[in-house]
Formats: sequence, C-alpha cells, structure tokens
Amino acid sequence: MKTKVKYLILGAGPSGLSFAHTLLANGEDSFLVLEREAEAGGLCRSADVDGAPLDIGGGHFLDIKKKDVLDLVFRHMPREEWNLHDRVSKITIRGTEVDHPLEANLWQLPVEAQIDFLESIAQAGCVRGQPMPESFRDWITWKLGDRIAEEYMLPYNKKIWSMDLNRLGTYWLYKLPDVSFRETLQSCLERRATGKLPAHGQFFYPKKFGYGEVWRRMGVALGDRFVPNCPVTQIDIETRTVNGQFQGENIVSTIPWTLWPNMAKLPSEVIAEIGKLVNIPIDVDYDPTLQKTPAHWVYDPDEALTHHRRLVRSNFCPGSRGYWTETNASRSGPVKHFRHHNEFAYPVNTLGKPEAVEAIGRWALGKNIHPLGRWGTWEHMNSDVATSLGIEAARKILAQR
Repeated sequence: MKTKVKYLILGAGPSGLSFAHTLLANGEDSFLVLEREAEAGGLCRSADVDGAPLDIGGGHFLDIKKKDVLDLVFRHMPREEWNLHDRVSKITIRGTEVDHPLEANLWQLPVEAQIDFLESIAQAGCVRGQPMPESFRDWITWKLGDRIAEEYMLPYNKKIWSMDLNRLGTYWLYKLPDVSFRETLQSCLERRATGKLPAHGQFFYPKKFGYGEVWRRMGVALGDRFVPNCPVTQIDIETRTVNGQFQGENIVSTIPWTLWPNMAKLPSEVIAEIGKLVNIPIDVDYDPTLQKTPAHWVYDPDEALTHHRRLVRSNFCPGSRGYWTETNASRSGPVKHFRHHNEFAYPVNTLGKPEAVEAIGRWALGKNIHPLGRWGTWEHMNSDVATSLGIEAARKILAQR
C-alpha cells in the first residue's frame, strides 16, 4: 500500500528541513522527508574525527543576518549552545597571509607588492571605462586588474572548477565587489581595511558540536515524517510516486537534477537541458597538524597545492586540533588521515546554466514538482540562504491552498 501525503520532500538538507518545519509550524502535517543518508543535514552533516567534530561537506557556518533562519535554528538548538565569532579569513599571497578580501587589505603586503597591485588596479578595464568583456578570464582581469586576476582569482578558480574557465559564465560575478583605486590607495596609505565586510562578517558555530548537529536534531524532531536510509531510485512523474511506495500531491525536490534521468521517464527536451548542468565533487581531508594562523579559514590559490581552502577547526571548534581542506576531487592525492568524498558539492555556473535551470523548473512546476535549494535551483548558496528559501517556499505554497 502506498503512503500518500500532500508534500513529498526529497532530501533532508537545510532547504528540505526548513520547508518541512515551516509546514509543521503552520499546522500542515501531511508530508514526508525522504533522505538517502542515515541522518539529516545533507552537505551540512558532521562526523567525529580525531576526537572532535569535522564538517564533512566542507566549511559551513550560521550567518547572523536572517532573523527567520535564526528563529528556526534556535528552536532546535538554543542560542546558548552557540559561540559568536568575528570572521577571520585569510588569503595566502606571495607567501604572506592577508586578510580577505584582498583588495581591501593590500596594505598588509610589503610596500613593493602594494605598488604592483595598485598599479594593476589603476589600469583595470573597469577603472578606465573599457567595455565589459564576455569571457570569464577577460572579465576577471577587466574587473580586478591583471595582478589580482593572475595571482589570486584565476588560479583559485582553476583549482576549484578544474576546467576551462571560459566555460563559466559571468552572470554570477555580481558578487565580486567593485575595486576602487582611490579606496585601495587610501587603505594602503592609512594601513587599514576599507569597504564593506564580506559575507559572514560574524557567524555562529556550536560550542560542543559540529555544524551538522542542529540539522540532525531537526530531522529527529520530525519523528516518523522523516524517513532516513531511503535513497530515491524511481520516480513516476505522472502520479508523483517515489520508489513505488510514497505518493505526493506535490513533490519538493532538493536532489540534483542530473540524477533524474536515471530515476524517471523525462521528455527528451528536459533531458537535454539537464545535460547542460555541471557539478564538481569535493574531497574534504583532515590533517592533525597545528596551523599557526588566527584564521577560521584560509584561501590558497597556489596551484602547487592540491586544495583551494583550509578550515582551521581549532580556531572555531573548542577542544579540537588540526584543520581540514577542500579539494576538487580530480586534484586529490592519496588519503593520509581521513577523507569524506562529496560527489555533489558545488553546482557550476557554466554558460547557458540559467536558461537550462529555468526550462527545467518550468517543466517541473507543470507537474507539481517544486525545485528547491542548492540542487533544485543549481545555485551555490550558503546554508542560511538555503534555509531562508525553504521557509519562503513553504509559506508561498501554503498561501496558495
């Protein structure tokens, strides 16, 4: 006999969990959350490694800015169980650790290096009023100048994506700040940072647990409405039946679209659009070595290093030691201590992706399938954004009843 519900939620990451708990908070209990893993959390899960928590999906932190997100999170893990941190993030450049963002902290480099970067910024295409280029590589140089491009942004992006960078679009680069020659020069002269703080200027992290603990609790709090160890293997689109066992009036999908062609009969045009989507796998590796840095995390653009980022857990996770790295799996070497492989880690902002995602979403909504979260929208997002979108989506769908 099939289990029938109004909302069948695929995936128990932050977006799926926040959608489910928003339904519950508004009196709707006809839903199930199906999760392939043994516990909730998705990319935000944690494991005990070398006597302390390690976030196996990479570096995740709770931003302080979204009240609806904090209200939901603190219901399941009260505020007193969290430490508040002032973000310390660094970039390794020319053998020196410089505060992030680089353009606001060039003053921390030797004077000769400051002059190199300042001269480059002054000659950047956007500063000189040159037309905006279309290719990713040229856009980065136009935006930031050749020195920041060649010594930081281009090698860093080559390491993360491990592909021809001109396969990437430029539509997502609005996140990069404008670089003002005047402000950068002022910063170097006054020897202080200028401009806006980056995202996560402050963040919460649990006092006694990894970041995955709050999401684990949220899964447990759903009781029988949370179905762990339940990988999705088959989807009947017309009846919205999953694995021949669970049927929903609506499906809310947070799982990667690239898995769907193996699970469901899809129109050829939808399969073609899904074929345009690209993701990269990331390996998270633990190393017990003490890091002599005050940073919570460090960006390492040096292409001689396999990883692109270090998370120094001893600086934000009490009682721990060592650090973990994030590495594009195609660059990973042998396992030395502990590794967790994330096959689906980062969606890639390739050329044509927005149009493909829009076409897939339009078809899905016509079948009462609602895309949600990082993989439903194929958008890289922090956990607080995914949570906020889950809350918003649930409120919207409830308002349409």
